[in-house]
Amino acid sequence: MLEHRVESWLELQDALFTGSWNPELQRFRPTLAFRGVPDSRHDLATSLNRRGGNYSRQENVMLRAFRKYARGTTTSCVSLWDWLSLAQHHGLPTRLLDWTFSPYVALHFLTEDPDLYDVDGAVWCVDYRETNRLLPRALKAQLREEGADVFSAEMLAQVAESLPTFDQLTRHTFVLFFEPPSLDERIINQFALFSVMNDPSARLDAFLEKQKRGVRRLIVPARLKQEVRDKLDQANITERVLFPGLDGLTRWLRRYYNPKPPGAPIR
Repeated sequence: MLEHRVESWLELQDALFTGSWNPELQRFRPTLAFRGVPDSRHDLATSLNRRGGNYSRQENVMLRAFRKYARGTTTSCVSLWDWLSLAQHHGLPTRLLDWTFSPYVALHFLTEDPDLYDVDGAVWCVDYRETNRLLPRALKAQLREEGADVFSAEMLAQVAESLPTFDQLTRHTFVLFFEPPSLDERIINQFALFSVMNDPSARLDAFLEKQKRGVRRLIVPARLKQEVRDKLDQANITERVLFPGLDGLTRWLRRYYNPKPPGAPIR
């Protein structure tokens, strides 16, 4: 894994879009997943990881109960991966982790909390073509058949109908990225995708730190956060867009019209 500290907005743009040129397509079409965190000390623990202890053993129990009580209250889900996406989307502890195809959406989550403008943030950039090299044969074959680089929930269901089946595809640890079904506008507007590993207790940061190719972590210094935030607002990358509805509107208004917090760097 490579780590790079940027020093300006322009350097940040260059770093985020490095490697975007696809010579096969002759287009700027990167194969990157992005995740922004407001504090560079934050890890990539899933909500299931953060529970600690043997909580991961309750994964199937919680998901089974969620499917039982959520049925009929929302849009229909067909596969396990639909249900797992829905559960993650609504806050159930799962082995999934939120990512985005958009570097600017990642920057939004890096800068959405003004109370953390006094600490460095970070953007994780993962080339899923590189992580796909470690996938078991059945999953690689599915990608080839579909001509894809990331999975859909439907594609995953064709290879693994259950989490135990998924976990037993191979003995070595791997991660894959998949696009959730379009459950609502929030999923769509955030250009979302999820990562999932074949072990509910596995830590993605520990896995990625060992990868020599395709993984970068960009450190965004605290003094740069306000400039990044203001330029994202100008580009309409805001809570109002990423969280459609009144909740997103009020979140945007509360932040946008709030005075600069004490201790925030002054340029």
